[in-house]
Amino acid sequence: MSANVKPQILIGAASSGSGKTTFTLGLLRALRNRGIVVQPFKCGPDYIDPQYHSLAAGRDSVNLDEFMCGEGHMREVYATYGADAAVNVVEGVMGLFDGYSRMEGSSAQVAQLLDIPVLLVVNAKSCAYSVAPIIYGYMNFCPGVRIAGVVFNMVGSASHYATLVDACNDLGVPVLGYLPKNNDIAIPSRHLGLSLDEEFLFEEYADKVAAMVEEYVDVDMLLEISTVPMCGVAADNVAGAPQENAHRIAVARDEAFNFIYRENISSLRRLGKVEFFSPLKDTQLPECDLLYLPGGYPELYLEQLQGNVEMRGQIKDYIENGGKCWAECGGMMYLCRSISDEQGREYEMCGVLGQKATMVGKRLQMGYRRFSYAGRELRGHEFHYSRVVPDPGHPLQSIARLYNAAGNEVATPLYRYRNLIAGYTHLYWGNMNLLELF
Repeated sequence: MSANVKPQILIGAASSGSGKTTFTLGLLRALRNRGIVVQPFKCGPDYIDPQYHSLAAGRDSVNLDEFMCGEGHMREVYATYGADAAVNVVEGVMGLFDGYSRMEGSSAQVAQLLDIPVLLVVNAKSCAYSVAPIIYGYMNFCPGVRIAGVVFNMVGSASHYATLVDACNDLGVPVLGYLPKNNDIAIPSRHLGLSLDEEFLFEEYADKVAAMVEEYVDVDMLLEISTVPMCGVAADNVAGAPQENAHRIAVARDEAFNFIYRENISSLRRLGKVEFFSPLKDTQLPECDLLYLPGGYPELYLEQLQGNVEMRGQIKDYIENGGKCWAECGGMMYLCRSISDEQGREYEMCGVLGQKATMVGKRLQMGYRRFSYAGRELRGHEFHYSRVVPDPGHPLQSIARLYNAAGNEVATPLYRYRNLIAGYTHLYWGNMNLLELF
């Protein structure tokens, strides 16, 4: 088979909660267990699913997001990371046609732009032959989206599945199998977009779901019906060979800080040498010309972060002395005077920013963000439960106006202090030079 013709599939669903993440993880691990090199991708700005993908496939997952990347860059990213894999698997987001504006930014649009088929995961828990009009609608709603096959989830019995097969046969769409009702393969709710922690035995979970996929789904048929030509042109410098006089870049990455887009790191590696460090465990900040503090879960590790006085002091000194730093969401919270947990207990942080961050009365804030700064339009995503409490004596003013995908202004701030730029927005810079912001 030509390297440019290979199995490529987008795992979509009729709605959120249909089981596409469970099925995707099982498929990734099943292919890996067969010795097949599989490249995972994730539609949208999600930070959690790609981490699960990477663990299941043994290969870093990559975000594909039309709003943040743009069509051309998204195709390039797909072609670049999928070039040397034997199989490419893209997990969709929400329902197949759900975007930030109608179909814009949806999984269906990604499938169209990449010209790859869709495997539709349908939750059959509370229906039988009635899946026929549901599937028919997804097959015919948008002619440019190819539904190559169907997999059912939450199937109750052999007779239940037989009725579902009848529905697919009457529609003329291949049915590749199903996953039976099994509470043991449901990802605990606290791990869906909340955290990755040691309580969830992921390796055991992935192998269990993979075994079910192998038993109940025709994986060979899936590979056959999804074999199509690759689209897009791979980038020449995916490995990120740094330029001359390379910059030294320190990136926080541990249990508390791990909301990181894979392509952002590639972009940093094109600028210089990237060194990862842990604000939780390390006592020495790497020597650097640029410091990146990503988002994550600092609120779950407040005692450890407070206790690492050496690291907090070194980061404060670095910024006070003019060091360049980009900090987002959890990274921005870490630079505040303190963070309060849900009970109001206050923990001392770096103290670079005079304001405080708090989890008291937590409320979800999320959505795409775009803004102009340093002569360019920037895009990213916001997802957090915390809020900041301004310093009454020295309130920080936002240096930019931020807007959502619909163009409506939002209250999300962007702060500048010396050479620190910080805010709640998880910025995508895979297609730009981050240093240009400074």
